[in-house]
Amino acid sequence: MRRLTTAILFTAAAAAACAPTPTGSATTGADRAPRACFATSQVRNFRAGDEEQTLYLRADRNGVFELKTVGWCRDLDWANALVITSEFGGGSRLCTGDPVLIAYAGGGAMPSGPCRARVTRQLTQAEVEALPGRSRP
Repeated sequence: MRRLTTAILFTAAAAAACAPTPTGSATTGADRAPRACFATSQVRNFRAGDEEQTLYLRADRNGVFELKTVGWCRDLDWANALVITSEFGGGSRLCTGDPVLIAYAGGGAMPSGPCRARVTRQLTQAEVEALPGRSRP
């Protein structure tokens, strides 16, 4: 009986692996646009946005990226230094949609964080110019 159950499970798994997938599905990624990326070493400036839990980063050649925190990050608007790393490791290249950890120092004597965030998008030049001066990196 055990062999029969194992054989049925193996056959079902093999059949599922051969099933056709629609063109452009998440597996193939054919319809996805390339994600905008930057290297953490390229970050030259940052500012907290008007919304307390938004952070804007200026990266060399790649423009300005928006990060939204997951949860609440204490005194993010007072940060004067920060370190951004991928939440799951894997190097210093971060792309839109990637989860990140932010450690920062600011108004208090102790460093804050790590704080969880996500790289949400790359801003266009018009969107950067539309940011209030205090939010523009």
